[in-house]
Amino acid sequence: MRAEDVLSVLALLRRAEADVWIGGGWGIDALVGEQTRGHRDLDLLHRQDQEAAVVAALRAAGFVESLNCRPIRFVVTAADGREIDLHPLVFGDDGSAVQASPEPERPFRYPASCFVTGTIEGTSVPCLSAEQQVYFHQGYEPTDRDRQDMAQLRRVFGIATHF
Repeated sequence: MRAEDVLSVLALLRRAEADVWIGGGWGIDALVGEQTRGHRDLDLLHRQDQEAAVVAALRAAGFVESLNCRPIRFVVTAADGREIDLHPLVFGDDGSAVQASPEPERPFRYPASCFVTGTIEGTSVPCLSAEQQVYFHQGYEPTDRDRQDMAQLRRVFGIATHF
């Protein structure tokens, strides 16, 4: 997934009036303000109540559902291999959100303060905060990509990470 692909998908979803935020590796690169590595996919969080608009816009752009792990997440893939991992969020009145998890009694939590902006190729994009990125990189054995991403957050923001 290239930077221009990310910006194209964001523009498409903006036209569909769908609110989305970038997570994962592209989200970290947006926070850092530069692409620091190659990306296999794009992680997007969206308002669950806007999911029909998100899916319709992506379908019109040639993406088809390739994995369904709802209510936690689902994946859409284009014929050329571009992949988007979608995470539905349910928002509260205070701007915080929750996402279903494999443990229903312990949903993933997103404080209102974690919805921030970064930049990709000089374009302002919605993404998750550095603190939220660190929070979601806990509790599992990190990959080399995870280690590289956390190193970028330490370098740019000076925040502590657990690996």
